[in-house]
Amino acid sequence: MSNNTGNSVLALLIGAAIGAGVGVLFAPDKGSRTREKIKDGYDDAKKNLKDKFEDASEKLRSRFSGAKYDLDETYEELVSNMSHKTEDVISFLETKLADLKEQNAKLQKKQMANQQKETV
Repeated sequence: MSNNTGNSVLALLIGAAIGAGVGVLFAPDKGSRTREKIKDGYDDAKKNLKDKFEDASEKLRSRFSGAKYDLDETYEELVSNMSHKTEDVISFLETKLADLKEQNAKLQKKQMANQQKETV
């Protein structure tokens, strides 16, 4: 819960308590009627607090669901980019391997030629 929401809820509860206390002190009604009014005020404050809590919860859920979607999308993009990079690296390594095989074949031919010259 954000600080502003917490302060609003606290102010609401303090206001309800003060209002109930002042109402009891200055109430011209009988005690049973005054208690009923206090109970009704308490029920209203409780419902209001519950509604605010549900609204805050819904806002948090929507923010987190959006963040989850963004995270999933970013992950998919990363995997896709890595896949392309992997293909580039494999192609590069295959080219280098072919070059090394070619150089090796040339060196072996030279060695064979040198060995044949030495045996002659």
